[in-house]
Amino acid sequence: MPVAVITGGSKGLGRALAAALAERGWDLVLGARSEGVLRRAAEFVGVHGTRVVAVPGDVRDAAHRAALVAAARELGGLDLLVSNASVLGAEPLVRLDAQPLEGLREALETNVVAALGLVQEALPLLREAPAGTVVAISSDAAAEAYGTWGGYGASKAALDQLAAVLAVEEPGLRVWAVDPGDMDTDLYRAAVPDVSEYRPAPESVVPGFLRLLDERPASGRYTAPALLGTV
Repeated sequence: MPVAVITGGSKGLGRALAAALAERGWDLVLGARSEGVLRRAAEFVGVHGTRVVAVPGDVRDAAHRAALVAAARELGGLDLLVSNASVLGAEPLVRLDAQPLEGLREALETNVVAALGLVQEALPLLREAPAGTVVAISSDAAAEAYGTWGGYGASKAALDQLAAVLAVEEPGLRVWAVDPGDMDTDLYRAAVPDVSEYRPAPESVVPGFLRLLDERPASGRYTAPALLGTV
């Protein structure tokens, strides 16, 4: 069975993607900070009969990253690494003139530095996989200038660049930065709590990720609308 590690796997896009992979027969290692929520997500995903290992912890912690990769090794290897864990840096989001610098540091540490640390930890297993793959969850705020999204967007832009360079340095892997678009998630509600317009559920964009895994296009940056054929 192929094995995936998904950070931020307790809810939102992480849990939705985990459920879809489990339905396809993947074994999974899920990481998240909230142990209770993570355990419930693992039980939810595990109904498909595959092995699901919950590893609670903070992705900024090197020991937690090592535990995620060790769990994948115990399952037989690592075929897919999804860096989905993210923080905003301010809740709700604020203009740059009010951006807490400590919040920006937290966003960079979680969204960029920890993501790279996990890739470094996982590379030996990914290189051994017949189709080793890294997916970095990006954002349209990484490519567009939206008021109040500056700190978070900067962290995601940096993540995009890391993914692009990793693809050059590791031509034997597929490395995709994927912008899933606006979704109805806790993260988005924390970012803009006063906005009430409709946003699609995370499950609605999962077919785009599955298309990537099925078709395995060149490493690069992709958006959910393009993958879903809605643009």
